[in-house]
Amino acid sequence: MMDMDVAIEAWVSGLIELNKLEYVLGSGKTWRPGEKLKLLFAGYNGTRNTGSDIRVEEIVRQIRKILGEQNIAATVMTQNFELTRGYFGDAQQVHLPDVFPPFLNSEVRKHDGVIACEGSMFKSKFANALSAMMIGALGIASVRNKLSVAYGGEAGAMDSLLQKMCKRYCRGSLVITRNPESQEVLGKLGIATELGADTAWTFEPLGSDYGTKALLDAGWDGKTPVLAVAPINPFWWPVKPSLTKSLAHALAGSYEKSYYRTIYFHRSGADVDLAYAKYLSEIAAGVQGYAENHKVFPVMIAMEMLDRDACERVAQKIGGAPVFCSDERNMYELVSILRASHRLLSSRFHAIVTSMPAGVPSAGVTMDERIRNLMHDRGHQHLLMNVDEPDLADKIAVALQRLDSDAEEIRESMGRCVVRNLKMMSRMGVYFEEHVARQYPDFPIRTGVLGWEDYLPPLEGCLRHLLEKYDGAIAA
Repeated sequence: MMDMDVAIEAWVSGLIELNKLEYVLGSGKTWRPGEKLKLLFAGYNGTRNTGSDIRVEEIVRQIRKILGEQNIAATVMTQNFELTRGYFGDAQQVHLPDVFPPFLNSEVRKHDGVIACEGSMFKSKFANALSAMMIGALGIASVRNKLSVAYGGEAGAMDSLLQKMCKRYCRGSLVITRNPESQEVLGKLGIATELGADTAWTFEPLGSDYGTKALLDAGWDGKTPVLAVAPINPFWWPVKPSLTKSLAHALAGSYEKSYYRTIYFHRSGADVDLAYAKYLSEIAAGVQGYAENHKVFPVMIAMEMLDRDACERVAQKIGGAPVFCSDERNMYELVSILRASHRLLSSRFHAIVTSMPAGVPSAGVTMDERIRNLMHDRGHQHLLMNVDEPDLADKIAVALQRLDSDAEEIRESMGRCVVRNLKMMSRMGVYFEEHVARQYPDFPIRTGVLGWEDYLPPLEGCLRHLLEKYDGAIAA
């Protein structure tokens, strides 16, 4: 039986080729001066993955700033309108079905360009189907001579067919990565890239009052240091489609434990369960080891709805702790709670990114290259651990102690890192604006002398404070 990932990748590839032929034969509408530029923001939204939602929120805000709100019509893909209600400003939201190739084929051609927004854009770690969707959106736009931009994404290990798709269909796109390591991966495929940053750096949550009140309502005494912990299930990836499992699940309820949705299933088995249980136990033991000598109020942060199980199980192991989950808190609320905390231990990349502007010292327990690359950028490799390394609990306890003893140095390094990434994000905006000017020479690009902040959405609060402190020491 054919691998369903292979079937989806072949389906997407076939649709890109079909669109190429149709364009050669003269099919398709192009943007005309005086019209709004219709942009499709292609991302993994509508599952309350806080990081993914924040990335798209900030990309939309940045592009509006650069091109002018009056000049664009933004459309954002979502898998659940209810879970993205109130997000992405006044952008139109369009439903992304689980079986997505026909949707891409019809939706991309309605727009003048595609901006691929997913952070884990080119990798097999989470789901080949997700990367195939990003490549499909970029590829269809590219062969139709539309704007085709991969914005602040990351590349990692890819299956061979996914590599071939990326190499064939992304060469005509503007590809901006969020770190040099991703540039190296794509460079080996012959894909030219520009260096940028993640796009969550400009995010501004609700004020500190919200986070403080949420913690107080959960039992915090207002004095004891708050330790936020953001665990995940690192071992049930990748998600893969399976018609056989889907049929068995529908008819007999089989594979319920690994069921994700529709035709998609998490990786499963005794080895997965054992590794997951060990990881959770090590997280809990590390927190408890630290708490033996440090009075602390632990809270669990579920950055994605899927993280609730991990949070609840760690909370139980340490004798109870409040759980703040993205199924009940939107991104503005959840990040406010993160920023009201005093320390962070996280397996979620965007929990670290979004807490850094508030100076919350953090350590990472990583399953892939994302947190590793970030900690390298910060100069904090000693605060990085792998999800499956030996003696993880002891290393977590030591890392948490370093968050206390080296707090000021860590804050200094993080502050500089934030400002550095803001400037890289600004540079992304320059690349994007230049690309639009090349693709659509008649588009009303801004004129006059512009500073680097003119390529970012408005910066407030913590970000403004960091800029005042470090801007002069970091070149734009």
